[in-house]
Amino acid sequence: MLPRCAFSVCHVLVLVLCLSSAEDFDWTKNDHGSFYYGTFPAGFSWGAGSSAYQTEGAWDKDGKGLSIWDVFSHKKGKIQQNDTGDSSCEGYHKFKDDVSLMKELKLNHYRFSISWPRIIPTGIKSDHINEKGIQYYDELINHLLESKITPIVTLYHWDLPQVLQEKYGGWQNITMVNHFNEFANLCFERFGNRVKNWITFNNPWSVAVEGYETGEHAPGLRLRGTGAYRAAHHIIKAHAKVWHSYDTQWRAKQKGLVGISLSGDWGEPVDISNQKDIEAAERYVQFYLGWFATPIFHGDYPQVMKDFIGRKSVQQGLGTSRLPTFSPQEKSYIKGTCDFLGIGHFTTRYITQKSNPSGRSSGSYFTDRDLAELVDPRWPDPGSEWLYSVPWGFRRLLNFVKTQYGNPMVYVTENGVSEKMLCTELCDDWRIQYYKDYINEMLKAIKDGANVKGYTAWSLLDKFEWDEGYSERFGLYYVDFRNKNKPRYPKASVQFYKRIISSNGFPNQREVENWRRKAVETCSSSNQLLAAARRKSKDHAEMPKVWPVHDEV
Repeated sequence: MLPRCAFSVCHVLVLVLCLSSAEDFDWTKNDHGSFYYGTFPAGFSWGAGSSAYQTEGAWDKDGKGLSIWDVFSHKKGKIQQNDTGDSSCEGYHKFKDDVSLMKELKLNHYRFSISWPRIIPTGIKSDHINEKGIQYYDELINHLLESKITPIVTLYHWDLPQVLQEKYGGWQNITMVNHFNEFANLCFERFGNRVKNWITFNNPWSVAVEGYETGEHAPGLRLRGTGAYRAAHHIIKAHAKVWHSYDTQWRAKQKGLVGISLSGDWGEPVDISNQKDIEAAERYVQFYLGWFATPIFHGDYPQVMKDFIGRKSVQQGLGTSRLPTFSPQEKSYIKGTCDFLGIGHFTTRYITQKSNPSGRSSGSYFTDRDLAELVDPRWPDPGSEWLYSVPWGFRRLLNFVKTQYGNPMVYVTENGVSEKMLCTELCDDWRIQYYKDYINEMLKAIKDGANVKGYTAWSLLDKFEWDEGYSERFGLYYVDFRNKNKPRYPKASVQFYKRIISSNGFPNQREVENWRRKAVETCSSSNQLLAAARRKSKDHAEMPKVWPVHDEV
């Protein structure tokens, strides 16, 4: 028998919490203790997701230009094990196989992203349009529709054309707004007759903070205290411009929707009797989700961000706040630019007040918030240092969105759990538990009145996980990256998720327990197949490409 690599799932008792964060937001309800058996509304859409750089591979094929991730991942020491997305899952060549997996899962939708440099190699439309790139996405979209799977398309999932980074400084520069709008309009023109659900940006928090503040992600800049805010400012403007472009030029004939996908961990006060902890928890959520959602729904940054960053900027001796400002015209232009809100959510943190020292060199996004993040050691953790299973935080986040932003139409665009394991394990009972609990909390949020229309499991396949390389696996399907053909193997969670989809929820306790038992039974044969294939292909592993080491950006 193959070794098991799962962890035990702990039961966490949850305290009644009384956080007064928003008008009409009742934090005193304590309904999350037990599992709720029931089904989702008719027409609820079930899907799975991916992104271009993480899955496509073919990084230099058929006229594709370089992206910032192509360049960043080839810098030694930036990515775990010096992995790159050069070939990844070979999704560019295997998309028909992957659509077959989606059909097997009975998905209603598939969320994927379009690689900007694959269709506009330099990022500048007037330079050159790559028709081979257009053809690839045409074929993928057509194949999905033939399989009765709705495409949900993200325009920007982090892979900025490298030329735009070198020429303008990427999202630090206001010129990105027009270049991104031209790219978006090309996508609307070529694909909008078939694609009706568009997402402008995926998780702009990560683009701004990890790309321009900490440098953990491409383009790897460390512009402490200013870079993240400037990048976010331009991203919000770019989103609004694209929404208006669609609204005025394309909506009447294409009848689609344009939204944005924002990620947000939930923040819960450590001490519910301490007003400072309650305020710190709300601040955590406002600096994360509210940073982007509040301008889009209400026209300006959260007041708490303006107050804290403004005060810290003064203490640093700066003449103006490090947080940029929107003009009155920009506020009204940005407000309401959202047909639906995508929510990406994975985990929760306990939050407590922590005052950070003020000084001329101390300003950063993280110190601006005056808080500390904590985790409960009892929370289940499959090995990724950041992702703990805290299902009740999901319901709270969805209810927060409902009350703060006028109950917008929501699609959950990312939710799932990774593992870090030395051994291969397709019997992923911890992932089954995670999906079961998180999807159930989403069902409770819908019962609370949240307007959630669809759910996207993250992700369809194991894939390149940014600075973690291939060490972290989110997939429903296991990808054998050591085999040059990148074969896919179903994990037990495939069978379990398929049952949730076909039942549109959780019919009754006996049936749900039966799903789990059957799912875990079927994965042992897949484990044996994978082990046999591994032995057979041991001597045929693909040799990695070697690139010269670049200087630090």
